[in-house]
Amino acid sequence: MGDISFDTARRHVLGLGCERGTPPAEVLALAIAALDAAGIGAAELAAIASIDSRREEPAILAVAAHLSVPAVFFDAPRLEEETPRLANPSAIVFARVGCHGVAESAALAAAGLEAELVLAKIKSAHATAAVARSGLQKA
Repeated sequence: MGDISFDTARRHVLGLGCERGTPPAEVLALAIAALDAAGIGAAELAAIASIDSRREEPAILAVAAHLSVPAVFFDAPRLEEETPRLANPSAIVFARVGCHGVAESAALAAAGLEAELVLAKIKSAHATAAVARSGLQKA
């Protein structure tokens, strides 16, 4: 899980995907909408996760900075391993990037083997977001 630190307060990961050059304001608005829809606050977020081809994407990095959490990235083969757990696998996404989903897959990959989606993929014009909760047991 890399540099993600989970605890009973910060158990959630926000998965993000976007087209190259998507305005940071669009991705941030979608991220906030995803957190609201999942019923969690930024203080419950452990990380932002995405595909490694977006490692330098300004919009993803801006969301992580705005929410004061690390951004973690996974390659397409690792994200593809999450396909059985996806709510919305996409053949179109697979054809473009080599995995059946970015936002859901990245959130689940970062949150761990016992993670579950608490918000399936939602979309804006050029981005996707999903939220997973780690399997960390509450104290």
